[in-house]
Amino acid sequence: MLNFTHYTKIFVHTEATDMRKGFSGLSAIVRERFEADPTDGSLFLFINRRRDRMKLLHFADGGFWLYYRLLEAGTFESLASCDGTCKLQIDATELSMLLSGVSLAASSKRRKRYAA
Repeated sequence: MLNFTHYTKIFVHTEATDMRKGFSGLSAIVRERFEADPTDGSLFLFINRRRDRMKLLHFADGGFWLYYRLLEAGTFESLASCDGTCKLQIDATELSMLLSGVSLAASSKRRKRYAA
């Protein structure tokens, strides 16, 4: 499980992302679309078009970390920013809810997940 403090800035790329991208490609999205520095310690989330795969890019301890999550069943919630940009900032609690399948909408509703 990922552990981040509530001080960690977490940004979501709200447009569909090609999951073939690695460190360089995702860092380029952060620089171009977010107009941010990918090495500032923030966490950047990218979700594919089908919303069943997610990559998290994080710079720590002098290097990049790339986390990859593939859902066997269900999807991640579709997120959109209020101002129409491709960037949305969430907090650590919302990230935990997103990864757990809990809807971030006003009502608490669990999204479908694979059960062993």
